[in-house]
Amino acid sequence: MSLTLVLGGARSGKSRHAEELVERLPGPWSYIATAQAYDEEMVERIALHRSRRSEEWDTLDAPHDLAGALAGLPAGRPVLVDCLTLWLTNRMLAEADIEAEGAALAEALAARDGETVVVSNEVGLSIVPENALARRFRDAQGRLNQMVAACANEVIFMVAGLPMRVKG
Repeated sequence: MSLTLVLGGARSGKSRHAEELVERLPGPWSYIATAQAYDEEMVERIALHRSRRSEEWDTLDAPHDLAGALAGLPAGRPVLVDCLTLWLTNRMLAEADIEAEGAALAEALAARDGETVVVSNEVGLSIVPENALARRFRDAQGRLNQMVAACANEVIFMVAGLPMRVKG
């Protein structure tokens, strides 16, 4: 198993860099999308991401059961998960047990037989949110990122489109 975590802020180039990492490997590739299109802006973002991917990408939508989606992939197939931040948002809004689901996700990542690249936002670099839900989210995202980074062979932090190797 090889796990790479690509972190960064909004519009830092995370997804594009992660796609490039996976495309360096022999295809076909799997793309696990966690986004849900609740509004026109999200519809456009999803369309933009899809337009960058060739037909060699197999896209699987998994806004909730990310661990199950990972477990169901063919052995050895390279996969890109984009992104943990939206998955966590979906699960928090569903009032899921975030600790248990994070642990299940870590198990699924560790059990993968193949290259795995995971995208996530670094949300802890800005001001402290003023409301309790936003603070809970920021803290949960930080813990999730730490958990995945601890398991990862490589961690890359994206700044202005430039990859900075943090681990590996």
